Amino acid sequence: MADWLLLRLPRSPQEQATWLVADARGAASGPPQAGPLSLAAPRAAGRHVVVLVPGTEVLLAQPELPPARAGAKLQHLVPYALEEQLAEDIEDLHFAIGRRTGESTRVPVAVVARKLMDEWTARLKSSGLEPEAMYADSELLPRNPGQAVALLEQDTVVVRPPSGAVVTLPADALGEALDIALAGMEPGTPGGRGLILYTGAAEWQRHAPAVEAARERFEGIQIQLLTGGPLALFTQQLPAATATNLLQGPYAPATPNPVGWRAWRVAAMLLAGFIALHIAGKAAQLTVLKHADRQLDSSIRQVFHTAMPGQADTYEARRQMEQRLAAVRASDAAGGFLRALQALVQAHQAAPEAVLQSLDFHSGALELKASAPSVEALDRLSRQLRHEGWRAHLVSDTPAGSAYEGHIQVRPGST
Repeated sequence: MADWLLLRLPRSPQEQATWLVADARGAASGPPQAGPLSLAAPRAAGRHVVVLVPGTEVLLAQPELPPARAGAKLQHLVPYALEEQLAEDIEDLHFAIGRRTGESTRVPVAVVARKLMDEWTARLKSSGLEPEAMYADSELLPRNPGQAVALLEQDTVVVRPPSGAVVTLPADALGEALDIALAGMEPGTPGGRGLILYTGAAEWQRHAPAVEAARERFEGIQIQLLTGGPLALFTQQLPAATATNLLQGPYAPATPNPVGWRAWRVAAMLLAGFIALHIAGKAAQLTVLKHADRQLDSSIRQVFHTAMPGQADTYEARRQMEQRLAAVRASDAAGGFLRALQALVQAHQAAPEAVLQSLDFHSGALELKASAPSVEALDRLSRQLRHEGWRAHLVSDTPAGSAYEGHIQVRPGST
């Protein structure tokens, strides 16, 4: 797999972009770097390029939609499902749809102003950068199924409850952010009602009293100081990221980002091996089918000579046997044995539990003896024969152990 180039756009024109190169597992290969986007462009060659935009500019929501809706239908439904939560005209907004989890009816959605998307994509393109994904930076905050996770960075605080959407608030609203973290953890949550807080040294010094005041509301608070910012933390989430890609619709990349032959070499070798195995399997299957065809021809000849002794030519054996069978049926008297036997086979389908013990055909009439688990099954066999146009009567039914033995008379003509 190719390495990653994670590029984070600044939140204001006065700030610089930052970027970090990581291996396929998401481990950083060096410290974060900062500067103009043009300096990051050479690092993109042969790597997956992912751009992070400020989470303060992206609304993350999870509207509830019917599970059957998907694709283009969702693109039309989502704006109206969120219309009441939006202050701007939906025509001025870009809606990106994420992946559902399991059978959930809630769909992850990221909403951002089209004007901002145009600005971001234009800046990247002018610097020679064509990312394959663009995420809100808040969505790469680690997910913990048993605890809430928060990031306190400069003047913002990001909270990811164990379930639900990520929320970004001003740092001055830290108390409300902690309330959101608690609300997302019901009593009995696996792992307890804990909180993992990532922050820088300066931010911790400024907001430590507010966090400590809320400590008794949690079962535990872990403080993780980030010495070089959160970019390395975000990079660790890339291999298994489930964030919503903003590059959809008119902003989708025209072609996948090329990562070079080396990244695809293993896949190409596996594909070639699969094709070779497929061809070998088809050849073996053809050999087996030819062998089975020879066996079938031999069986046909054997059955043909048994049914039609004296016939040496087996050409069109089926047609010859059908002609002979038609002749036998034509010569058979009305109410003959073949018709009676055919009616018995069809009637047995209505009472499959009945077991034929013996039958005697004489003068157009059929006398049969059968056993069944119940008298009702024997009677059902008799009724079905009458339904087939025969005069059938259950003459006797005698218990025989756990079953019943019955004697049925079958004669031509309806009852």
